[in-house]
Amino acid sequence: MGLTTSTKPFKERIADSKKDEFMQKAVAKAQDAQWIKREGAREKLGNWEEWRDLGEAIRQHTVAYLPDYLEQFSDNVAKQGGHVFFAQTAQEAQDYVKKIILEKEAKKVVKSKSMVTTEVDIDPMLLGLDDVNVMETDLAEFILQMDDWDEPSHIVFPSLHKNREQIREVFEKKLGYKGDNDPKNLANCARETMRQFFLEADVGITGCNFAIADNGMINLDTNEGNADLTISIPKTQIVLMGMERIVPTMKEAEVLDNLLARSAVGQSLTTYVTFAGRKLVDESDGPEDYHVVILDNGRSNALGGVFQSVLQCIRCGSCLNVCPVYRHIGGHGYGSIYPGPIGAVLSPILGGYKQFKELPFASSLCGACTSTCPVKIPLHELLIEHRKVMTDDLKMMRGFDDVQMRVIGLGTQSPFLFNSALRVAHTGLGVLSTKKNISVENMYQFGGFVNKGPGLVKGWTDVRDLPRPPKYKDSFKKWYQLHKAGEINND
Repeated sequence: MGLTTSTKPFKERIADSKKDEFMQKAVAKAQDAQWIKREGAREKLGNWEEWRDLGEAIRQHTVAYLPDYLEQFSDNVAKQGGHVFFAQTAQEAQDYVKKIILEKEAKKVVKSKSMVTTEVDIDPMLLGLDDVNVMETDLAEFILQMDDWDEPSHIVFPSLHKNREQIREVFEKKLGYKGDNDPKNLANCARETMRQFFLEADVGITGCNFAIADNGMINLDTNEGNADLTISIPKTQIVLMGMERIVPTMKEAEVLDNLLARSAVGQSLTTYVTFAGRKLVDESDGPEDYHVVILDNGRSNALGGVFQSVLQCIRCGSCLNVCPVYRHIGGHGYGSIYPGPIGAVLSPILGGYKQFKELPFASSLCGACTSTCPVKIPLHELLIEHRKVMTDDLKMMRGFDDVQMRVIGLGTQSPFLFNSALRVAHTGLGVLSTKKNISVENMYQFGGFVNKGPGLVKGWTDVRDLPRPPKYKDSFKKWYQLHKAGEINND
């Protein structure tokens, strides 16, 4: 899978998403429910905007001094007997993990939910090794694994696109489950399957919400406790983290944990807030062999430039839960493991414009994502910056769409051409118009609506009503001219 979740073209993915009515209803329901929970949790915290300012300041400071904090973190891990590997690419990260698995002659590997492990294709690599079995232990990721490694559709709720009956069918097929579709019974089935695997696991692999620079520990926020088992039982632990997921001290981690829990799941704090590292001498459990893989994989492309603020992201998924585009196309429509507004900004940075050129345009630029972001990333402004880069710097938008926009530009900046277009618009668009029953007074009084617009207009008319323009004598411009000249009675 890696960063890309689909080989289908963008328009084909969107067409598939438009047909998936269950997914659309599930996303809408989740967005509405999360709005209530999220805003309620934020309100209880009090002074939410001040917390956002503090979160932004912490993340901006950390990213600005990233090399220093990464070096400090690495030194402190080493002091505890752990190992740190800096991976420039996904392949380097994958090769390092593979080396550890082979050295340990591991047979069973347990994983907790991690976007970075998905980004670097750890699961396919492990599945390709002889006599190695891997199990995703986050319930949602476990469901996707059982369903032949289905693609995730949300950063926080990966199996959002599935209902409980679909999950029951998957468990029946893969696990021999014979019960009903009650979520409690389904969860118990998953728990029984995982628990034995946990006890026999040789290696545990986790992600990292935040790494603490001044003590070398990692911070994990979870709701199921699976990450704690992944850390505690296997003798070897491998942590994969994006290089930006670091904070100076525990004090800053505490602030970000508060922001993350409220923004991601609408809770005052996640059920399990874990700080962990290599097993200490007086501890009864934990890894004896401890490895941290710090991944770049394109993140440094954002450093020192206009896109640097995207590295502030704490992966809460809040921007997905307010996005009107995500509401309609779901996660799979983006074709990236990072969907929604954050994915539309981050994916072209990590994977390049050639692979993700459509994503910066998959936005209404309403700004809801920016308004909800707990660390104040200006997401909609960064989407505009992506469009500027592709259009002005890389000259990627030089096709027929660009020709149409140039013609429109010439027409709208010339009073003569614009006035001429107004005079012929009613007649010219008549051949593309159709009648429709009037549902709103006067909306279609000028002869129907355009439902098969040409070129760029088609993207609008495929999903919206575009009323046919009035005759020139009935246009607003003509009315205004007469009104200004005093030929129309104001009464």
